[in-house]
Formats: sequence, structure tokens, C-alpha cells
Amino acid sequence: MSIEHQYRRDIVCFGKMLHQGGYVAATDGNLSVRLDEERVLATPTAMSKGALRPSDMVIVDMNGRLIAGRHNVSSEIAMHLMIYKLRPDVRGVVHAHPSTATGFAAAGIALNQPLVCEVVIGLGSIPLAKYGTPGTPELCKSLEPLIPHYDAILMSNHGVVAYAETLHQAYMKMETVEHFAKIALVTHVLGRQQPLGDEELRKLVLARTKYQGSRSAAPLPLALRCDGNHNGDRKAS
Repeated sequence: MSIEHQYRRDIVCFGKMLHQGGYVAATDGNLSVRLDEERVLATPTAMSKGALRPSDMVIVDMNGRLIAGRHNVSSEIAMHLMIYKLRPDVRGVVHAHPSTATGFAAAGIALNQPLVCEVVIGLGSIPLAKYGTPGTPELCKSLEPLIPHYDAILMSNHGVVAYAETLHQAYMKMETVEHFAKIALVTHVLGRQQPLGDEELRKLVLARTKYQGSRSAAPLPLALRCDGNHNGDRKAS
């Protein structure tokens, strides 16, 4: 089996998982894999992510022009291409609308509180990008300053994008974002949060370097500074 065919099957697999998990509805969301320095394999527009076949994918160049495929290219391909250009380490991108995390995005609340150690290790912090109309340069402009520093981003009134060295890892980051959003929501309902302190965060910095599968580029939530103060709200301006 060729590597391209395996990637096509991977996109089908994770597309179904997004749909079955309620992370997308109707034709929402998109997934992509970087094939090489000049080509990206991606889901087409206007198709359910739960009903894709390997042959449905499109291949585009780094300018978003269709190279191969019988379907149309998604209007949001520019977001994927910008991530690949800004993050040479990334080879897989997942964009979805998981309900709880998207609820935080619609409320204008970043997921940047250090509440769960596994999220600190795996993602660091999940910032909120200001609103940009989907499929337009406005959206890319809002994401651009955040992409080099984070591995998952909430998009105001829109959804979530996550990316990693593989599509599998990008999907798992998406799951982590939604899981953390549910936990954060519970703390809001209870009216109380108990964030990790400076000493706990220092220990997690060390743990992150040793944790298998965690190579997050993101800073800590409420990023630690020498004076013990915090500066974690990285919302784009």
C-alpha cells in the first residue's frame, strides 16, 4: 500500500470518528495531511466527514490549486496551508466544531487555565483567536500570530483547529481540547476553579520534556514567569 493511500484511509477513519463523536455535523469540518513540500491531501467541500471514501480526497498545491481529485476544494484550505507554511513540523491538521469547546469560543473564553495536568503537558494552553469569516483571509490573519506558538486554537464563534506531526496526533489534540472544555465547563457551573500553582507548573515543564508523544510547542497556560506572575491570555489582537 502506498503512503498516499494510507493517508487517504487515515482521513476517512478520523473523519468518521469526528462525526460519530459529534464533533462535526452535516458537512462541517475538514482534515488534511501534508504529502510533501508541494502537495497537501485534504477533504473536499460539501461532504459529510462520516461518509467519505479514500477516493473522495483532493490534492492541492501550496497555493490551494487543485492538482488531483474529482471534487471541489474546501474554501477553508487556506487555513490548513498557512499552518503548514508556518509550522514545518506539522503534517496533519484537523478542524471541527466540538460543541463544548465551540461554546467557549462563542462565549469569547479561552481555555487557558491550568486546571488539568495532562492538558498542560499535552497542549500547554488553548488560546482564543478573534473572529474571522470562514474561508477568507480575515480568518487566516486572526490565526497567524498564534499558529507558531500553539498546537490547538479556539476560533471565536466558529470552532477549533488542531495540528501535529501526524493526523492521528492532531485528532487526539482535538479530543483533548473538547475533553478539557467539558471539565472547564463543570468548574464554571460549580462556581469554583482550583488552578495549578507555580510549583506544580514548574514540575510539569520538566515532565513535558519526558512525556512520550508530547512535543507541544505551546507555552504553559498562564505562562510562568520568573516573578511568579502569570500572562496566559494570548488572545489575538
